[in-house]
Amino acid sequence: MPAEKRESALCDITIIHEDILRQVKKEMTDDESLFHMAETFKALSDPTRLKIINALLLSEMCVCDLAALLNMSQPAISHHLKTLRQTRLIKYRRDGKMAYYSLDDDHIKTMFDVCETHVKE
Repeated sequence: MPAEKRESALCDITIIHEDILRQVKKEMTDDESLFHMAETFKALSDPTRLKIINALLLSEMCVCDLAALLNMSQPAISHHLKTLRQTRLIKYRRDGKMAYYSLDDDHIKTMFDVCETHVKE
């Protein structure tokens, strides 16, 4: 296609729409929240961590069970669990010497389900 007939996603003129800028600026999410959101997305950007989230959607599990399910070593699973705990995506409870992991809250399921729906469309 000739260059002159291609549509461009860029503006051909530079007019600043002050009213739009003021409104958007007023409603934008604060920087600290955006930072924490980025950290959450980083934690979820690993397929193994998504598998862990997927498993924990279905049942509370210990490290041993997750390692067996994902065919990985316990130290490797523990490393991923630490990342998920630090971003408050999962939590654990102790029962004697065992630690059982579960999702931190229902928002995690919602995020997982929305993303899964999006990629399947």
